[in-house]
Amino acid sequence: MEGKSSCSKFSIGQPVVYPQQGLGVIREVRTVKRQGEDIRYYAIYLESSDMTLMIPVDRAQEMGVRSIVSKKEAEEAIASMAGRAEHAPSDWKLRYQRNLSLVRSGTIGAIAKVVQSLYHRSKVKELPVLERKLYDNALSLLVDEASLAMGKDKDEVSTLILTKLEKR
Repeated sequence: MEGKSSCSKFSIGQPVVYPQQGLGVIREVRTVKRQGEDIRYYAIYLESSDMTLMIPVDRAQEMGVRSIVSKKEAEEAIASMAGRAEHAPSDWKLRYQRNLSLVRSGTIGAIAKVVQSLYHRSKVKELPVLERKLYDNALSLLVDEASLAMGKDKDEVSTLILTKLEKR
């Protein structure tokens, strides 16, 4: 087990975000010998799914693993949800693909847009099952990261998000 080194961006115990999976914690940096080559991996524990992912250190950025946003960035993402949602395609399949792409981008701002868009869409018409799952996942990702970044309880952040969504 190693701490932060010149080759790794994250250190043991550091919370990180893995797109679509959510919040995790770097548990260790492991070296595994593969085809005669030493490959370093982050062991990222995801509490929400009680699972540990092994992500190659040299591909972590490419795979979207990133640090938690700052308090200011989290507050800005939530504040942005008070405005009007961008126009979304009326065809749910196109809308789903667009929103899935935003969630995969892994940025807190994109995730906030998905939550905002699907929340307002659900007020007009019930969401199809896949979109409902995407909404629930995006909301969970947003609440988890924002609560950690802002140092607030998840329930408090959920209430804040819903308050912003209702200010249209």
